[in-house]
Amino acid sequence: MAVRLGARLMAMVAAMILLPVTAVLTGTPAAADTRVDNPYVAAERYVDPWWSASAAAEPGGGAVADQPTGVWLDRLSLIEGTASSPGLRAHLNEAVLQDAFGPAPLTIQIVLDDLPDRNCTHLVSNGDFSVTSDGLNRYRTEYVDPIAEILADPAYQRLRIVAIVEPDFLPGLLLPAATSRCAAVQASGAYPAAVRYAMTRLHAIPNVYVYLDASDHGVAGHPDNFGRAADLLASIAGASGGASTPVHGFTVNVAGYGALVEPYYNTQMGLPVKSSRWVAGNDYVDELSFAQAFRQRLIAAGFGSGIGMVIDTSRGGWGGPYRPVRGSTSGDVNRFVDESRTDRRHSVGDWCNQAGAGLGARPTAIPAAGIDAYAWIKPPGVSDGSSVNVTSPDGIRPDPMCDPTYSQATVPSGALPYAPPAGQWFGAQFRQLLANAYPPL
Repeated sequence: MAVRLGARLMAMVAAMILLPVTAVLTGTPAAADTRVDNPYVAAERYVDPWWSASAAAEPGGGAVADQPTGVWLDRLSLIEGTASSPGLRAHLNEAVLQDAFGPAPLTIQIVLDDLPDRNCTHLVSNGDFSVTSDGLNRYRTEYVDPIAEILADPAYQRLRIVAIVEPDFLPGLLLPAATSRCAAVQASGAYPAAVRYAMTRLHAIPNVYVYLDASDHGVAGHPDNFGRAADLLASIAGASGGASTPVHGFTVNVAGYGALVEPYYNTQMGLPVKSSRWVAGNDYVDELSFAQAFRQRLIAAGFGSGIGMVIDTSRGGWGGPYRPVRGSTSGDVNRFVDESRTDRRHSVGDWCNQAGAGLGARPTAIPAAGIDAYAWIKPPGVSDGSSVNVTSPDGIRPDPMCDPTYSQATVPSGALPYAPPAGQWFGAQFRQLLANAYPPL
């Protein structure tokens, strides 16, 4: 494995030097296999050479520079690529080059993230479309259709393409309309219509595996949302009685910081734990227990029993010197939970460049029952947003939740200082993630 991976990385570097990244690969590849039950099994995974180079340039980064990460298409410009960011074809061409180095198939993870008024629950939305300006139609024709046309190119038919559809869209439908954008989104029906179009269009490509996002334990794990979320996803996908749908599986904790497993406490300890400030009535305290339970609820809602879950573990490690090594013995429930939990955020709603976070479980297939894979969908070290109130040259505005001095309802944002705009390399964060990795590197 190490020899093959090293050869692949050498080939990637050579390709980056010798070939234009937008070069179209030619030839007539053999047809892809029909869809398998789990696209992560018995497959290599695409290592993004651009991310890998940034990781390897940091002290100690070579330890994880060969890990597979997701390719994010969160702006229209990233479909074709820019002077500083490779486009979708560039990544797919690199994936084909990597695939040529071994007999196992290669899986590449593509993230679609550009809904009209996306992330409407956030204080700032940096999407390309608005529901009040023909956003749904533009999303279909300017965003999804070009992506689908590229993915359907015969040059890529040997690849297993995992398409992760619209991370974090569920909160905008499940939670009360906290912003005018969410009110417009909920009134228009744009999110369900857009997601339904994307998953149907992509599923029509035989080697694409559609994974629909299912939020995280903090949102969908709450009893007010758990059943509603599953039923809503079933409605969007047209799931009924276990019949086939365009959805191959679901993702949770995408770009999030939720702990994979909380080893020292859980809600089975009784009502006092659930009533603590941190748990706040939730039935789940970590992503694995939530993902496994939510999968069963999705099946009950009408999805087939073959659906699998993928958990983004890229930044949920929470290791380092402040990680607890045993449960608290305090008789005060809030102190007990705070001293027992590994997730050290101020709130499960804190999402931007979190201080204290670490790299999580390494990408692996079938790590637990019902789980297709642990994956690093969010590339570690890529900023969630700027810590200062400055709009980037490409128009990305900062969200106050990325300001380390900002508090919402007296709860600090927990964000790191000196962060660059979203999508840019944040070396200090990456070095923190390395230092706090769990399991340790």
